[in-house]
Amino acid sequence: MSKTKKLFSFATASAVLFMVLIALVKFVDVKPIGPLNSKIGLSTVNGFFRDLFGQNELLYNISDVLGIFAIITAISFAFFGLYQLIKRKSVKKIDSDILLLALFYVIVGIVYLLFEVLIINYRPVLEDGVLEASFPSSHTMLVFSVMGMAIYQFCFRLKNALIKYTAVTIGLLIIVLTVVTRFACGVHWFSDILGGVLISLSLVIYYIYACLKIKTR
Repeated sequence: MSKTKKLFSFATASAVLFMVLIALVKFVDVKPIGPLNSKIGLSTVNGFFRDLFGQNELLYNISDVLGIFAIITAISFAFFGLYQLIKRKSVKKIDSDILLLALFYVIVGIVYLLFEVLIINYRPVLEDGVLEASFPSSHTMLVFSVMGMAIYQFCFRLKNALIKYTAVTIGLLIIVLTVVTRFACGVHWFSDILGGVLISLSLVIYYIYACLKIKTR
């Protein structure tokens, strides 16, 4: 099996697992353990981790700061694309991987909005006294997706080995720390974080697959 086919299979498997997780959260072990007796699937597992970690304001703030790094990264690539457009005076002359990056940013935004409307479950804490959609963790998804795609760009574009290694390491650390802090701060259920990881992993791998597919034409 070729490298691109393996990537496509891996991305698809992650997407399928994400859909399976949605079914599990909606129909398996559903109990009213959330605020205002909101019903949560996989309640035994989710309740266990909620009670184990509780709420941690410091970890919540750290995860928010890491999210800012992801936003800055996304904006930086947007300006890079704009720079290419101004310099080359044609959308067609912008690098294909940058155009694909813009497309996948849009897809990430659509997924985010979709699950704000199609609510799977609610957070384990109230936000200003009201229930808020919680699945998948949008913060986890956004940071993982943006930084995951950025890591591919770092590997592809940075020529200096030290700078490349440093950028990739920082990107990976932001992803890992975001997942850990968002999970342990108590504003999401375990299944929310897992869902965020699965869907963003799928999106990142699909992006890499699409880039490689275009380059091999």
